[in-house]
Amino acid sequence: MIKSKNHQTLAKLMGVILLMGLLVVVSVPLYDWFCRVTGYGGTTSVAEFNTQETVLHPIKVRFDASLARGMTWDFQPEVNEVIVNLGESKTVNYIAHNPTDETITGTATFNVFPFTAGEYFVKLQCFCFMEQTLAPGESKEMPVVFYVESEILDGAETKNLEAITLSYTFHRMEETG
Repeated sequence: MIKSKNHQTLAKLMGVILLMGLLVVVSVPLYDWFCRVTGYGGTTSVAEFNTQETVLHPIKVRFDASLARGMTWDFQPEVNEVIVNLGESKTVNYIAHNPTDETITGTATFNVFPFTAGEYFVKLQCFCFMEQTLAPGESKEMPVVFYVESEILDGAETKNLEAITLSYTFHRMEETG
């Protein structure tokens, strides 16, 4: 009887451990999907082209750049901020430079602050959609084309928003093989 209870307890414990392991494996993709659908956490929208009419309502967009630990590039926006009207497409370049003597591949993660503005910030083109490789000493202009939807004026938390910050962090891709 005691062995049977011990086996049941062990089986339940193993089931809990397996469930927790499964949750760890699927949590990142599920969170990423959730953020993309809801705009939560400053995740932006993506579109192939701009269908918005320009509304004469200016908003300041600030640009931020940082590097993850181990990434040895120089990386910054070409300008620190721009003022755009809602619905107006705008291109801003980020500049990356590899000052090392090795070829480095990186990828950029991004977010928008305040987070509630993420669902209204739409990227048409972005260097963050693909890996970027820079040879030793190479510099590269990397454009981001975006607009801010006029529906931002309808949001309870965004209707009086005067500025949005778009932040990128470049991460070094680990070599495989």
